[in-house]
Amino acid sequence: MFQKILIANRGEIALRILRACKELGISTVAVHSTADADAMHVRLADESVCIGPPPSRDSYLNIHQILAACEITGADAVHPGYGFLSENAKFAEILAAHNLTFIGPSAEHIRIMGDKIEAKRTAKRLGIPVVPGSEGAVQEEHEAKRVAAEIGYPVLIKASAGGGGRGMKVARSEADLAAALSTARSEAGAAFGDDAVYIEKYLEKPRHIEVQVMGDGAGNAIHLGERDCSLQRRHQKVWEEANSPALNPEQRLRIGKIVAKAAAGLGYSGAGTVEFLYENGEFYFIEMNTRLQVEHPVTEAITGIDLVHEQIRVASGSGLSLTQEEVRFQGHAIECRINAEDPYTFVPSPGTITHFHTPGGLGVRVDSGVYSGYRIPPYYDSLIGKLIVHGRNRVECMMRLRRALDEFVVDGINSTLPLFRELVGNIDVANGDYDIHWLENYLAESR
Repeated sequence: MFQKILIANRGEIALRILRACKELGISTVAVHSTADADAMHVRLADESVCIGPPPSRDSYLNIHQILAACEITGADAVHPGYGFLSENAKFAEILAAHNLTFIGPSAEHIRIMGDKIEAKRTAKRLGIPVVPGSEGAVQEEHEAKRVAAEIGYPVLIKASAGGGGRGMKVARSEADLAAALSTARSEAGAAFGDDAVYIEKYLEKPRHIEVQVMGDGAGNAIHLGERDCSLQRRHQKVWEEANSPALNPEQRLRIGKIVAKAAAGLGYSGAGTVEFLYENGEFYFIEMNTRLQVEHPVTEAITGIDLVHEQIRVASGSGLSLTQEEVRFQGHAIECRINAEDPYTFVPSPGTITHFHTPGGLGVRVDSGVYSGYRIPPYYDSLIGKLIVHGRNRVECMMRLRRALDEFVVDGINSTLPLFRELVGNIDVANGDYDIHWLENYLAESR
């Protein structure tokens, strides 16, 4: 097992990793920008190192500074959390070259799954169902027209290196195709430095279903069920739950087995999430995230398994702590991402939190690194914290969530709490009757 882990991240995920390390008896190093000097994970870590000024490119994305912090403190492993360098294959390779362990998958697997075209090819080879579309990047307009005609309109043009909805455009007819292709390429080049795009069939009312997997890198892998992340805006998740209210036990078991078999065949190591669009009883692969997900706590709630513990175990060479047969699913869990944003326009609201009170009680968990008097900096993601609620079934979980949201207090800045209080009382949400477009349509119609 590792002696000292450097946490190359900030906010609630840095604190989450720190807690897991403490429970395993592992010393911790917090790195931080000057803007995060008073952050909770910095206060609680065994050691801390300032790695630069507020801009992330000069601090949390500064590989040289992180390496220096490892050398100064004697850390023997780095946990990247999510975001920042968590899916940076070069970072993983550089750490290995300096005899440091990257707590995550191999650089090869990060690189394969980071290229959406190659990821789709790999998924198809491993037996994962994929969305009909182009076999690779589409270079010319005539080629795009041919592919679109074969799979049928509407089609979705997507950046190969994309994410977060950038470099993604819908063409509903051939007349729309040229402009959509040009715009997607321009956005992809500006956002990712790579203007390669590919084409997929556009599904009108899909749900977003993702499967959590853990592999040991030696050909063994297990799945930990699925999460439904369909409530989102601008392709960003807002509300996640497990299990999905749209799946029956047979569908859940089938897709879980497919993903676990694929991860084992790939020789995958650590935590990963295979994401699908789901419509009319069919699953269509969209991407694999080779890291811990923001919404991992809902999986922990229904399985009782600490995913960060498992990540650390696997990276240290200890293997998985359980087999697929030992995984037990209990109850239902929902996570709400509480952001420092206007609840309806989602405009960021940095500033000082004057009063912060989190809910408690049976089945209620809050992952947050903020406190009363804490200043939300304007430089990073606006996540304040995550409210995770667990119940014996979805009805109990929804009632508990309603109660927990009423107890949650964030004063001094805008937050998305009012939106969630509204959603928990909505009949469609209560019935689990929504798709990936539902929230944006709801906001457009109700404001």
